[in-house]
Amino acid sequence: MSDIFELRARKPSLLMRLLTWFVSKQPKVFPDDPAELRHLLATRPAPEDAPMPDKFNTRFQVERWQCEGHECVTLHPRSGKGEGHILYFHGGGFILPILEVHWPLIAALIDTTGASVSVPLYPVVPEADHSAAEAMADALFAKISQDWSPETITLMGDSAGGNLAAALALRLAEAGGPQAGKLVLFAPWLDVTLSDEAARGIEPHDIMLRVDALRVMGEKWAGARDPRDALVSPLYASQQQFLQLPPTAIFQGQHDLFVVDCRTYAKRAAEAGKPVRLYEYAGAPHVFMALLPTREAKDCLRLVAEFMRG
Repeated sequence: MSDIFELRARKPSLLMRLLTWFVSKQPKVFPDDPAELRHLLATRPAPEDAPMPDKFNTRFQVERWQCEGHECVTLHPRSGKGEGHILYFHGGGFILPILEVHWPLIAALIDTTGASVSVPLYPVVPEADHSAAEAMADALFAKISQDWSPETITLMGDSAGGNLAAALALRLAEAGGPQAGKLVLFAPWLDVTLSDEAARGIEPHDIMLRVDALRVMGEKWAGARDPRDALVSPLYASQQQFLQLPPTAIFQGQHDLFVVDCRTYAKRAAEAGKPVRLYEYAGAPHVFMALLPTREAKDCLRLVAEFMRG
């Protein structure tokens, strides 16, 4: 596995340790208890997207448009349309809309890569069926492909958004049409069943995620579909499906229970003959790249820019 795996940080930076501690003291994004989570999903009001910061209107060129009845925000560098385009799917366990923390990460991607970025504010479950988000993703790629060559488009996402990005690449391959040029996954959720019990060994170190609660969210996302279908859980793609994916870069913290499935996914992609690289960071939590001041996040974004240019 040494040819596809690279440990970028052998121990967490001081700032990473401090920010991880700070995040661990904040209210949980998701309830840990599955019963509590089910109750929350059954009784909550419809969740609302965190608004884009007002300063983005002067920092970037901003387009707001509708796709499949839902809002999409496209951000261009202030100088104009980027040479490349990132289609970015935010995380949130399939149950949360875009969070405040996502917007600075998206801004950093524009600054680092010089690309334009489209951010779908996709509908979440259980208020909407999974098919609504997937239809939006398909329509977005088709629309963006009218203005950018498919090979200049990078599919990207964090956590559940990484699942959406990888699943979109699989659907594009299945359709036999144009494929995106690159696939970049930040701490992706690749198996909604979390069937590999090795994740339990990482769980005590993970400040955000719990296996049993995640399985509830994965169940809600899958709905009536087989949760081990590759279009639901990309980890289960066949060798032929992996072969049709774009070159892939995965960025993962080692204190994130998704690291187990990321290693399996990277190994399977490589065995199929697909260019793939898994970058890991010791002591880093789930979606560590959102901790922008850290050495690890800066290294990750620099590697993304290099990968997109390569």
